[in-house]
Amino acid sequence: MRTAPRALLALLSLCLALLTAPTAATAAPRIPGTAITVDGNSPGRTFDGVGAISGGGGNSRLLLDYPEPQRSQILDYLFKPGYGAALQILKVEIGGDTNSTDGAEASIEHSRGSIDCSSGYEWWLMAQAKARNPGIKLYGLSWGAPGWIGNGNFWSQDMVDYLTNWLGCAKQHGLTIDYLGGWNERNYNASWYENLHSTLAARGFTRTKVVGADSFSWDVATAMQNDPALKSAIDIVGSHYPCGYTSTMTNCATSPDALATGKRLWASENGSEDADTGAAPIARGVNRGYLDGKMTAFINWPVVAALYPNLGFNSMGLVTANEPWSGAYTVGRSTWAIAQTTQFTAPGWQYLDTASGYLAGDRANGSYVSYASPDRSAWSTVLETMDAGVAQTVTLDTAGGLPGGTLHVWSSDFSYPTAAGRLVRGPDLTAVDGSYQLTLQPGRMYTVTTTTGQGPGTATGPQRAPLALPYRDSLAGTGTGKEARYFSAMNGAFQTAPCAGGRSGNCLRQQAPTTPIRWTDESADQPYTIMGDTSWSDYTVGVDALLQQSGTVDLLGRVGTQGRNNNGLDAYRLRVGDDGAWSILKSDTSWNFTTLAAGTVQALGLNTWHHLSLDFQGSTITARLDSTTLATVNDGDYGAGQIGLGTGGYYPAQFSRLTITAHPTAPLDGVYHLVNANSGQLLDAQDQGTSDGTPVIQWAANGGANQQWRLTGTGDGYYVLTGVASGKVLDVPGGTSLPGTQLQLWTPNGGTGQQWQVVPADSGHYTLRARSDGDLADVQGASLSLGAQAIQWPANGGANQSWQLEKVE
Repeated sequence: MRTAPRALLALLSLCLALLTAPTAATAAPRIPGTAITVDGNSPGRTFDGVGAISGGGGNSRLLLDYPEPQRSQILDYLFKPGYGAALQILKVEIGGDTNSTDGAEASIEHSRGSIDCSSGYEWWLMAQAKARNPGIKLYGLSWGAPGWIGNGNFWSQDMVDYLTNWLGCAKQHGLTIDYLGGWNERNYNASWYENLHSTLAARGFTRTKVVGADSFSWDVATAMQNDPALKSAIDIVGSHYPCGYTSTMTNCATSPDALATGKRLWASENGSEDADTGAAPIARGVNRGYLDGKMTAFINWPVVAALYPNLGFNSMGLVTANEPWSGAYTVGRSTWAIAQTTQFTAPGWQYLDTASGYLAGDRANGSYVSYASPDRSAWSTVLETMDAGVAQTVTLDTAGGLPGGTLHVWSSDFSYPTAAGRLVRGPDLTAVDGSYQLTLQPGRMYTVTTTTGQGPGTATGPQRAPLALPYRDSLAGTGTGKEARYFSAMNGAFQTAPCAGGRSGNCLRQQAPTTPIRWTDESADQPYTIMGDTSWSDYTVGVDALLQQSGTVDLLGRVGTQGRNNNGLDAYRLRVGDDGAWSILKSDTSWNFTTLAAGTVQALGLNTWHHLSLDFQGSTITARLDSTTLATVNDGDYGAGQIGLGTGGYYPAQFSRLTITAHPTAPLDGVYHLVNANSGQLLDAQDQGTSDGTPVIQWAANGGANQQWRLTGTGDGYYVLTGVASGKVLDVPGGTSLPGTQLQLWTPNGGTGQQWQVVPADSGHYTLRARSDGDLADVQGASLSLGAQAIQWPANGGANQSWQLEKVE
């Protein structure tokens, strides 16, 4: 029994609290009030906007395949004024056929001189953003580039020409690119920037301003101070993560040289935070970037998490949208952290320096920044109290010709996991003796404004659902140059093209002919593309393949976790060459390959179609080529995953007529112990609790019914896990999507936070995926300690997210 020690500890804590409780004479400290005069005559820089990034890479890919109306709803939450994030800048990747974090975006020019302006999906996204907000600013940046450029040298005339070709494509799409960068996070080349600037002017792209250097420091500003030509060539100095990478963004900084340039200074990439937990850092960073470093734009990476959950940055963005087949999506709290500024300002407004600062002069209390419209007919003050411990008051006065009258108040609560966290209209403020007073609660953002027309969107997505099998796709796509439905390229360029080998219609073709100029440093950079549901377990996948040049084609199955920046992949693959050599391979997240079987058949030749298939049943894997069984092997390391297609190098190959058929699997209904693969401890109701809200933890086996869980299928691929001792179910509190939320027991209510996908993982283990948001049941911090919290967390491939099901009855 564990109740007695914990009860004693609780009693001692209560006694200590009573002894040390503040009396009237020793009241808890209060934060002094803050007086703010919002003065239209204040100096201040010009506000350039808050935006987000599509690219770096593939993070928007699945959004294109979302059904209506969900796709439009997501786009509205991102770009529509007065609805959601109301983004003011959209920065996009200029595709280079190479992995740029969680995917590869297609180039417009795979080979020199062969330009396809329809290539890729960023044109579509920019057009959708412009349709919702015509005033949004567009910004292009390269992460990599096709290999023909400069014979592998990015800093070349070829690259300048390539960028102007891309700008020409934008013009064909009716888009004007406002800002253009160099090479993402690869420092700078002064003469190249000077050439870019002069070439843009010579070719008529005078409206496009150059941003340098989109790297992790302000070093380019120092160089600009010593190089007048470079200073003239760069219009905006942009730095990445000036508030710290994946940080709380409590402190932000520029440099004396950056300030001395007199140029606009931007946090041209910031964020890299989860859609929910990133809200508080964004709330600080947008304000403090200006207060600490006079940065006039904040650009969040990325715009949306529309990528598969087995990829490294699967929860980063403003909206999570990783199930196009179901239409499910969730709007993250980060959306509202941005909306508190964007819905109440516009690029071209002016910062009011005398009405911006830290509450009560201490950054621990929070910050405030004020903005005024150019004609001084409107103003807004944005305040954040992310780190404050108690409530505090602010008093506002207006001066310098700014309007007074009734002021409107909107707030978002990020103080705890189950807080609403979205834009809420509060009571209006009216002046008393010429001043306005507002009480600020801790952990919140507030906007006081004279503007109107704001509000939170009301659309919600449907519940999550597996991608049903059987699944078939001709791979003809929706048009030449597009990716096939649900496929997401990780390296290379998989786009539809006229079929070869005498077959009519379109097929999926690997288009990149040479190794690109890479951004990532993966040791195995061969092209491949993935698709499907990570919960698929026992199935047969088949596809027709054709090689147009000598090489190999790959069919992948049970595709699981990908190493960060594509530095490995848990998967099985059948590899077949035109010479007839074949192998069954297993790869891991460090790109170690194990050969499970190999051999040779009659040469396949070129420009002829052949059928490849992989069959998975438990640990048995069978590979077939045409009508011949190549081998059957046994390996149980990967129990479930997606499918994929690939080539052994950068050369053309085609794929057609994909089929995926499921094998019947036995239901898991029954009573189990759930044993964590990392710690060996059991999923446990803390202190044998049976009431609503009882925390769920890990604990050593003790034979208690509070460690037994009854799995009951819902009939659509999910299970309810009921505690045998309590009759209550494993529950995500409030169905929140906030990572790190501790799991609990709760009375059954049919909610998606009480439904779990039980997915085979490795070596007979399973993951438990919450239907509410797709996060996994996880032991916090991979702890080995008794009593460590069971939480929800995005998939990361860790053993602490893997559970053995030991049948009890």
